[in-house]
Amino acid sequence: MAGKSFLSQCAWFSAVALGAAPLAAPAGDASADAVTAARLRPAVMARQPTQSVMLGAAMAGPRIVAVGERGVILLSDDHGATWHQAPAPVSVTLTAVRFEDALHGVAVGHAGVALVTADGGASWRQTLDGVRAAALTLAAAKAGSDAAAIREAERLVADGADKPLLDVCLAGNGRVLAVGAYGLAFGSDDGGRSWSAWSGRMDNPKGLHLNAVRQRGDTVLIGGERGLALLSTDGGKRFQRLAVPYQGSFFTAELPAGGALVLAGLRGNVWQSADGRDWRQLASPMPVSITASTVRADGSLLFANQAGLMLDVRGQALAPLAAAPLPPLNGVLDLSQGRLLALTMQGLKSVAAPATGAAP
Repeated sequence: MAGKSFLSQCAWFSAVALGAAPLAAPAGDASADAVTAARLRPAVMARQPTQSVMLGAAMAGPRIVAVGERGVILLSDDHGATWHQAPAPVSVTLTAVRFEDALHGVAVGHAGVALVTADGGASWRQTLDGVRAAALTLAAAKAGSDAAAIREAERLVADGADKPLLDVCLAGNGRVLAVGAYGLAFGSDDGGRSWSAWSGRMDNPKGLHLNAVRQRGDTVLIGGERGLALLSTDGGKRFQRLAVPYQGSFFTAELPAGGALVLAGLRGNVWQSADGRDWRQLASPMPVSITASTVRADGSLLFANQAGLMLDVRGQALAPLAAAPLPPLNGVLDLSQGRLLALTMQGLKSVAAPATGAAP
């Protein structure tokens, strides 16, 4: 694991943008007690849930499912015109959500929490938390007989359930990969009902934060702290570290059709590669950190930044969409039919957006 106490400047922005609080609170202090309470307490039904800080969204068939602070889970069955809150078994901040089909999905968040649903988000069941995650990590380290890994895993157990999972991807047939702070990584082959520790598969000896994960077929791309980029071409059995010519943190990643690898993050940096060896940078109109991205239905890439702007790719550069700036953006979801859902620090915003060209 990386340093204990507060996050570095780069990783701190990642945590804020993705909803995380300062990590590594000493076991037994008030912060740790608060994390435990939130992990065990169901989410409160909010008076104005659409104004909550929202961090992740996904399509469950025609339904939109969005997640955010204090365990808020919102559902819309009319393309975002109206929303209702679904009950959640935890009140920790939820950072990401993905669906395999219209019914089966996984959400992850603070305190190492993972939730699963089999009814399109109407109800959720907790299958992982930070205590269990630490125990799985320690068991895997002991099985590998790596003394350094065992020491770090023992420290993870001692810290308690205070470290967030930051992203999750679903690859079909029940395969799930969740990643998070301090190099946490957990895989599932049964849709998130049970988990195993994957940290030992990563070339990440310093335990850098894993901020984003995407999967297309057998290709898995992870973007993280201090320029960390990890790639697997065998469905996650083995990961190799990529030599990206940028050492700032990446907060999002994409695998558009055609086999390209895309990473984006601090100061507006966006890097793209066809093979993981040769990289080219897309010019950005402003040095503002990119916090989220998506591949639209037409195959084009869309990015969102801390200044509240959405940017598409035009040639070898990013350009803002012709829309008024929004509050700082945590996520964006393509709703098709010329509309986007913006996940902001002030809630959900529906945005009209013109169609763009194909991905570069």
